[in-house]
Amino acid sequence: MGRDKHLPLTETVYYILLALHEPAHGYLILQKVEELSGGQVRMAAGTLYGAIENLIKLKFIEPAGSVDSRRKVYVITEAGRTVLSLDFERMSHMLETTRRIWNSDGREHNAEI
Repeated sequence: MGRDKHLPLTETVYYILLALHEPAHGYLILQKVEELSGGQVRMAAGTLYGAIENLIKLKFIEPAGSVDSRRKVYVITEAGRTVLSLDFERMSHMLETTRRIWNSDGREHNAEI
């Protein structure tokens, strides 16, 4: 069976989907993505909302009910969870394979994995 056509996810999309494990509005998504990435991924609002529109079209996220009508709240869908899980498995395999190869050659490596 071939790989899902949406893989690999970009780092930004990966963190957006992960951030939406719990419903969140745009500004909170920006904060969560920066926090989850250790400050490595920072987005402008325009970038986030473009990504949100695309993720809605792909049915990876959807609007959720909100008590504050001024803020749109989003949540990850089952399809979004599936693609996030597939990408996690893909990256885990890459890391494990790299560990196995690097540990078998008996040399020290600069990167800790």
